[in-house]
Amino acid sequence: MPNPATAVAEAAGTEAAGTTGAARAHVTEHTVVVDAPADTVYGLVADVSAWPQVFGPTIHVEVLEEHADEQLLRIWATANDQVRSWTSHRILDSRTRTVSFRQVVSAPPVASMGGKWLVEPNDDGGSRVVLLHDYTAVDDDPAAVELIERAVDRNSRAELTALKNAAEQSGGEDGAEDGGLRFTFSDSVDIHGSAEDVFAFLDRADLWPERLPHVARIGLEESPSDGGGSTVQRMDMDTRSPDGSLHNTMSVRVCFPDRAVIVYKQLRVPVVMSGHTGRWEIEPHGKGVRATSWHTVTLDPEGVRQLLGPEATLAEARTKVRQALGANSTTTLRHAKRFAENLHDRP
Repeated sequence: MPNPATAVAEAAGTEAAGTTGAARAHVTEHTVVVDAPADTVYGLVADVSAWPQVFGPTIHVEVLEEHADEQLLRIWATANDQVRSWTSHRILDSRTRTVSFRQVVSAPPVASMGGKWLVEPNDDGGSRVVLLHDYTAVDDDPAAVELIERAVDRNSRAELTALKNAAEQSGGEDGAEDGGLRFTFSDSVDIHGSAEDVFAFLDRADLWPERLPHVARIGLEESPSDGGGSTVQRMDMDTRSPDGSLHNTMSVRVCFPDRAVIVYKQLRVPVVMSGHTGRWEIEPHGKGVRATSWHTVTLDPEGVRQLLGPEATLAEARTKVRQALGANSTTTLRHAKRFAENLHDRP
């Protein structure tokens, strides 16, 4: 059987020659052994909707096109502590449990990037995952090559560790596929105002300490995204609990003003969670709009026991997390409603 890295290197050479001239293709291979069935692991790789929950670097993924076993994706992710965005084409083969990918539009200093996920069953019922990458740098710059190499190595190791953890936690309490760890909920408020005004309130998070009682402090950095007509915000926020204690969170938000949508991922989560993503969306409704806050949370079983006690159940943890997050979201939506309706009612 040929070495998979050799096969990718040969393909990378062809790709690189067609796009970057004399740029040299670099190839990496990372592996991990997972104590979970190969079909379970492959399912996590194939389901891009769950990537922000499973993979730490992934902030947001959108499926731009999908035909049979091919997808065109727009991905926002962190690399070397910066948020990057690119368009990627994927080919999925459930029979061989492989997913091939190649960036269609890369973000500098990457000139081209591609690779493959291979999920192989082990004799003991577990699986082995191989993650291959090939890449070239803009102008074959040695400094850019080193930067890309560090980012690929760091993200690949992080992604394989996260994939292993997610797969091995599957099939636990509640009999759910994800072991009852992941859940999604939403809260909505109807507003007699414009989507632009509601979006402005949610977008200007730098003003939240003045506008929201539960936000004590916020640090906000904003920059244009690499694509999609969006902006990227990095938030460092202190929120007040009902007992007066402060809790710090760090998040990345991608804001789409043309769609009146903001998606985000919490990079620093409370001990009870291993992942938290969310979405603010504003849609026409009646004579005004309906603003909705969506949350998707993945619980950390060890964190649940640490915070709530050794006998705590995931159902109890879900209830407490839902109440805490829902309370803050609803408060924010009610203040957005007041803000937009006051502007709407002005003569």
